[in-house]
Amino acid sequence: MIGRVSAPGGSAAASPAADPAPARRRSGWGDRSLSTVAVLFALFLGLPVLTLVVRAVVDGSLSVAVGSPIVLQALWLSLVTTAISVVVTVVLGLPLAIVLARRRFRAKGVLEAVVDLPIVLPPSVAGLALLLVFGRRGLLNAPFELLGISVPFTTIAVILAQTFVSAPFFIRSARTGIAAVDRDLEDAARVDGASERQLFRAITVPLAGAALAAGLVMAWARSLGEFGATIMFAGNVEGKTQTLPLVVYSEFQGGELDASIAAAAILVLAAFGVLMAVRVFHWGKVLDVRGVG
Repeated sequence: MIGRVSAPGGSAAASPAADPAPARRRSGWGDRSLSTVAVLFALFLGLPVLTLVVRAVVDGSLSVAVGSPIVLQALWLSLVTTAISVVVTVVLGLPLAIVLARRRFRAKGVLEAVVDLPIVLPPSVAGLALLLVFGRRGLLNAPFELLGISVPFTTIAVILAQTFVSAPFFIRSARTGIAAVDRDLEDAARVDGASERQLFRAITVPLAGAALAAGLVMAWARSLGEFGATIMFAGNVEGKTQTLPLVVYSEFQGGELDASIAAAAILVLAAFGVLMAVRVFHWGKVLDVRGVG
């Protein structure tokens, strides 16, 4: 064996080169350095958010904001619009996720890139793009005018902006979950006479349920925190398009720092609750697309 020599009497003595002490010392130093960097960067990521929430709680601004008509109105609008955007995302995004998970076609890579694009686009760019399509001089303005519908700077624009930026999170997660379902189980159900609708409801959805749920909560959280696309496309009209993130911006611009901090703390707590739910219920593969062909 390398690093060992035979000693008189048949015993084996370890070579100095095999002494594990230097390796342990190097490993210990490396572990401490790694841990130090990890802790420092975790503090960098967590300390500002923790400070914001603690400040809102300690100075009482959070309890005041909860009773503020502006904050309550914005919170209600945020909850209603995000609920609608999630429904739209599921109804329209689930068929797209199924196509991406199950079909093979030449332009699939391009379609996947298009679906993922809103994730990496700056929110202001997303808002401007929506304005160029649905605005008063936009690409689809004429059909909406015929129907008597005005989209920009309305609650409809808020919902469209939220859906545009959040739908990719659901589609990516749903695609992963559906692609991981064993096709043999579905084929066996077909042999037993199950219709495609029964098969999807009884086999595909339960087996992909964790991924679907994860995508759903992440899409909702992204909708709740949407700001840039909303202010570009829907504006900041109190009671009409002013969601909770826009209250944070408006109060800060108006010099009401405590109110801004309190509204921001509500958003932070909501987002943290969603992320913890993803982990508690083991829905961790939200953006994991490995193995999706």
